[in-house]
Amino acid sequence: MASVSHRGSGRRRTINEINMVPFIDVMLVLLIIFMVTAPLITTGVVDLPSVGKSKQRPEHVVELVIGTDELVRVRLDNKDGASIALKSVAARVAELQAGNATTPVVISADKTVKYETVVKLMDTLQRAGVQRVGLSVKNSGN
Repeated sequence: MASVSHRGSGRRRTINEINMVPFIDVMLVLLIIFMVTAPLITTGVVDLPSVGKSKQRPEHVVELVIGTDELVRVRLDNKDGASIALKSVAARVAELQAGNATTPVVISADKTVKYETVVKLMDTLQRAGVQRVGLSVKNSGN
């Protein structure tokens, strides 16, 4: 019997390798495009509000002072009041506003108080229907 050889059959064997050259060319072109366009992209600029001075202080102001112990001290027209828990603040503020929901409420907090506590207080006031809530800040002198 004669053995059959595939070498002289004229049929080519397929190569099972991936040609990486076109892939590398595409990646280099993309790299160059990103390197050129990256400096042209403008970063988002946030325009923060500045702290100004009001011309006239309102007649009645409810001030809520959050201490480091996270108890809230309620003051009406700069007259000190008692310290109360966060959950009972809404009822006390509604009582001090005497039915006038537009009476401003100012929140003051110690620098070391967690941001979460201030947000919880603001959320509690919003749910209670308080319309004017502000934050007290210290002037930096600039």
